[in-house]
Amino acid sequence: MYKIMLADDEGIVIDSLKFIIEKNFGQSCNVEYAYTGRSVIELAEKFKPDIAIMDIHMPGINGIEAMKEIRKTNKSVIFIVMTAFDKFNYAKEAINLGVLEYLTKPVNQTVVTQVLQKAMDAIETERKKRSHDLIVREKLEIVIPIIESDFIYAALSGLDFEREKDNFCNLLGIKDDYGMMLVVEFGDSLVEGNLTNPVGISVKAQSFYPIIKEGLKEEFECVVSPIMVNKIVTFIPSDKPQLEYDDRIGIIEKARKLVRDLTKRLEIQFKIGIGSVTSIYKLEDSYKEALNAIRNSKGRVAHVKDLSIGCEYEADYPISVESALFDKIEKGDIEGTKVEANLFFDWMVNNYPDHMMDIKLKVLEFILFAEQKAFLSGGMTYYFLCRKDYLPIVINMESYEQLRKWFIDMITQACKNITTKREEQTSGLIGKAKSYIEENYHKDISLDDISRKVDISPYYFSKLFKEETGENFIEYLTNIRIEKAKNLLVHSDMNIKNICVDTGYSDPNYFSRIFKKQVGVTPSEYRENR
Repeated sequence: MYKIMLADDEGIVIDSLKFIIEKNFGQSCNVEYAYTGRSVIELAEKFKPDIAIMDIHMPGINGIEAMKEIRKTNKSVIFIVMTAFDKFNYAKEAINLGVLEYLTKPVNQTVVTQVLQKAMDAIETERKKRSHDLIVREKLEIVIPIIESDFIYAALSGLDFEREKDNFCNLLGIKDDYGMMLVVEFGDSLVEGNLTNPVGISVKAQSFYPIIKEGLKEEFECVVSPIMVNKIVTFIPSDKPQLEYDDRIGIIEKARKLVRDLTKRLEIQFKIGIGSVTSIYKLEDSYKEALNAIRNSKGRVAHVKDLSIGCEYEADYPISVESALFDKIEKGDIEGTKVEANLFFDWMVNNYPDHMMDIKLKVLEFILFAEQKAFLSGGMTYYFLCRKDYLPIVINMESYEQLRKWFIDMITQACKNITTKREEQTSGLIGKAKSYIEENYHKDISLDDISRKVDISPYYFSKLFKEETGENFIEYLTNIRIEKAKNLLVHSDMNIKNICVDTGYSDPNYFSRIFKKQVGVTPSEYRENR
């Protein structure tokens, strides 16, 4: 069935066209008609024609303008112009509107029939194509999730991934050689930065998985895994081996928006960790970084570049004690480090009393590992010969008590270095930010400007700044500006308008409101009182 709309102000033309259509195409066509430009637009909105035969000159709105309006709501309609006006401008505009044929009256029956058949053939071809596309899409909707799941599992395990990578990329339309992993983790609640009831929430997760997947697909061009306990792993392709600052911040902001939307919609809690860009063959590294970003951040969204990288542990050792020890070291918990180090040393002596050399090796391994953490935390300089005495010291020790004391002293010192250097690093970043504010307070500076200057995301910088100074960025900048203004009001003859500009405000009225809010009096009153 084809829906054909006729638009002409001459009734005889309408009747003639209806006759031709009924004679040649019988019951396969549903025909409606209108006599004016406005009525044909209104008819098109209700009728939604497949084919529209249009006159140019009709009462009110002409045919060209009518076609423009119809095209806004019906992109697929095929226009055929039939008019007595053979003007170049009309023909040109008709072509721009995608008119199939421009016929000049009078038109004989054969030509009308041929043009209509041509339009119907085009419609039939498009319908077959659309039907085929829907069938393919339906099949892909079933197959693609399976391929995506296999891609993620293969990328994380490394099993046959190098051999199958090209097949995966062709099937999923991945054209880039790089990418990053984003991990969505969910739980019933968020307690001290950790999501609760991971196993329980995984049972319910199947019901809301489509919502999370849809949200990820809307925010990112990505490949999404099935649920892995209480996690969903997402691969985001990249055409560059590393992200620019703006690109990284853009991904973080999209992730934060996703967390807000999902939390509001599903009433459960989410965290997202984002790994760095790696080769597509090393996505497991990016995945581990994303997990570390989740574990080491108290916020809901973290990029690994904004945090120190964690570590993996072998399963053959007393992992609970070892994990607790390295957790205390990384947190800079000196007393906790001593407790856990003594517990681990007791375990070694109690279980392997006759293997002193093995215990010495383990002590040395732990100390080197702790020192590596201290170096990686930043702010320290590594010297190749800084450990030249370690091996002789350990070999020459004759008792476990000597070994224990050296072990505790050395690993505690590494913990102290982490604490000190981390504080120095944070203070250095905030100090750099403060200096920038002090030098540029009179300019129109923003949180993004400062974050870019210290090379961390605005979200993470904002948290550090508040923790270090007790104020958010805007409060701190406002206080600096008001203090500068107070000084100029007392110690200079500048008028208030110029003081306003010199302290970073473009609007004197706004400056006065902010000043009074901060100080309790207007700038003029402050000057008079002083």
